[in-house]
Amino acid sequence: MGGTEQKFVQEAFDTNWVAPLGPNVSGFEDDLQNFLGEGSQIAALSSGTAALHLGLIILDVQPGDEVICQTFTFSASANPIKYLGATPVFIDSEIDSWNMCPIALEEAIVDRISKGKKPKAIIPVHLYGMPAKMDEIIAISKKYDIAILEDSAESLGSTYKGQKCGTFGEMAALSFNGNKIITTSGGGALVTRELAEKNQAVFLATQARDQAPHYQHSQVGYNYRMSNICAGIGRGQMEVLEAHIALRRDMNEFYKNYFKDIDGVRVFSEPSEDFYSNHWLSAIVLDPVKCSGKTSTDLRLYLDGHNIESRPLWKPMHLQPIFAGVPYYGSKVAEKLFENGLCMPSGSNLTDADRDRITLALNDFFLN
Repeated sequence: MGGTEQKFVQEAFDTNWVAPLGPNVSGFEDDLQNFLGEGSQIAALSSGTAALHLGLIILDVQPGDEVICQTFTFSASANPIKYLGATPVFIDSEIDSWNMCPIALEEAIVDRISKGKKPKAIIPVHLYGMPAKMDEIIAISKKYDIAILEDSAESLGSTYKGQKCGTFGEMAALSFNGNKIITTSGGGALVTRELAEKNQAVFLATQARDQAPHYQHSQVGYNYRMSNICAGIGRGQMEVLEAHIALRRDMNEFYKNYFKDIDGVRVFSEPSEDFYSNHWLSAIVLDPVKCSGKTSTDLRLYLDGHNIESRPLWKPMHLQPIFAGVPYYGSKVAEKLFENGLCMPSGSNLTDADRDRITLALNDFFLN
């Protein structure tokens, strides 16, 4: 917390605006629109998953349709496809950004079209805050006239060629879950290009109530709007967003400096100056051959024994039991990253003492 969140929350209590509408909701949406630029329109929602769900609905995804999705991601990227009775088509990563591989993407589109199943949408993910190769992905989407719904849940503040993630596609999803770069305790937002699309999202998110003096509903709606209290936390968090990004990037520099002389460990970082990551999470990849047989699992368990939390990278969606048998295109880039990668402590509130503890544990593991 940055310190001013309580002021906005107190205003919500003082004015009795505690429902899923009110000055903080509108103010938070305005803050996000001003931050993202590019004429963005924002609908503040209860979660990033809700944003993806509504985005797919607005893109007219129907039961039986297919939606292309990055395989190397959290399940929330793909679950909304299943909500609608559609089928995900998973795409492997490329090694530079760890995100959707444009070559495999086009291969998948051509093959699905040849089978009479032109995909309805493409969901690239800016993984761990690292932007995807959006120029190539956008060119393919335009070539085959398929809309892009960006999963920008992890990438608020990241940019690709100077443009902020969340502003490339027809729509995008943001997340403000408790572990994100900023939080509303729980929450998300749908980013749209058009005011009409934002209004449609808000309509669907408030149970799709028709204009009538009584409760009337002509289509299915959802309870997806953000509360005025949560939005108040978000307004305070927006004041410290840039500081949080700087702290996360400092942690990435900490790992790059530590591992620069350790052969066999690669820190996930920008492949070129076109990419600017908020480094929501800092991750490493270990080569067991060069690390004397030591694996990412060995390191995770060793750190855990010293009360330092780390986690495996995302398990690819095409390997998840719930998605068994769905189409998959690519090779084994995501699988190898999952096998050899590890997310390291990355929080904005880590102290010098925390970094000293991490350094000591890493020294014991790698140098002894």
